[in-house]
Amino acid sequence: MIESLTDILATTVLYMTPLLLAAMGGLFSERSGVVNIGLEGLMTIGAFTAVVTTLETHNPWLGLVTAMLAGMLFSIPHAIASITFKADQVVSGVALNFLALGVAVYLVKSLYKGSGQTPDVQDVLQAMPIPGLENIPVIGPALFRAFPTTYLALIIVFIGYVVLYRTPFGMRLRAVGEHPQAAETMGVNVYRMRYTGVLISGALAGLGGASLSIAIGSQFSESTIAGQGFIALATLIFGKWHPFGVLGASTFFGFAVALALKGQLIGLTTYVPSEALNMLPYILTILALAGFVGRAEAPAAIGKTYETGGR
Repeated sequence: MIESLTDILATTVLYMTPLLLAAMGGLFSERSGVVNIGLEGLMTIGAFTAVVTTLETHNPWLGLVTAMLAGMLFSIPHAIASITFKADQVVSGVALNFLALGVAVYLVKSLYKGSGQTPDVQDVLQAMPIPGLENIPVIGPALFRAFPTTYLALIIVFIGYVVLYRTPFGMRLRAVGEHPQAAETMGVNVYRMRYTGVLISGALAGLGGASLSIAIGSQFSESTIAGQGFIALATLIFGKWHPFGVLGASTFFGFAVALALKGQLIGLTTYVPSEALNMLPYILTILALAGFVGRAEAPAAIGKTYETGGR
């Protein structure tokens, strides 16, 4: 029984990580007032870039860096369309999802002789145990024998909180997401802050995709992300646009994935069909987005275009 609990907890932490990274990216974008439906696409391009870079250089750390850069690069069209040209932010994000998936699949087929997936990565990220703590019963192997991306994600949560709530930059970013006209009168460049939020979003979502492809998995294919970006968006809403709320929500969704994967191991399939368990993460996503878990108030100016000098 203890081994089963440890296994479920370890799987929860494993699948929590990419959701947490992508949702933290979405947090910076949406706190600046720009909806980012494109998290799925940004994770996709990050996953692809990380695998290809690691295959070519045999350095998964370089894969993480290039995934972040690729995520930032692919977030630029969304920023230009949404902020500069004032296009519908939801439509722009959906277009970004299709663009990223199309580009990634096309490049995979071009680079690997028509194959629908990359070769297996041999130099994937390895778990990084913390001596002493990893031997704590139940929680030790799950929390203190995790992948580097998990530790990095947790650090980003705390850094994100400090940046957003304890620094002038964070105050300006939240201000342009709540009342951009008031922020402008105080000398804040609304466009610059929103571009910055979207670029940070791209970097963290790309890192989240990389954690799926070179930590959890070992290759990239069309189904690598498989809706994780949309679950990350639900995580952001469920977490009420707050770093620690996002941490709790990503743990919740990670646990749902763990139950779906480990349900047979702990005997859940005796009472619930395995197909129902596989649907659990997506059912919870729908419920969260529908506001079933309680009303979450988004930043006041989210999704609204901004005109300099407007009211």
